Amino acid sequence: MSSIATVTSKGQVTLPVEVRRALGIDAGDRLTFTVLDDHMVVRAAPDFLALAGSIPVPPEVADLSWGKIRDIAYRAGNRS
Repeated sequence: MSSIATVTSKGQVTLPVEVRRALGIDAGDRLTFTVLDDHMVVRAAPDFLALAGSIPVPPEVADLSWGKIRDIAYRAGNRS
């Protein structure tokens, strides 16, 4: 599929309907833009909340609060 869109003076582009349908993009969805050499890749940004539960929690932190996990990770990243 190939579509053409025009960039406005404000840097805005309207995505053609066939592109939105093909990617399942709806109003309010977020997109990522990646520049690779001489072209750009546009992807629908992942919904991170939809990923919840897809990665098992290590048993050693399963009962800890997010604050405690963040503190442990911070200390681990700042070891000298």
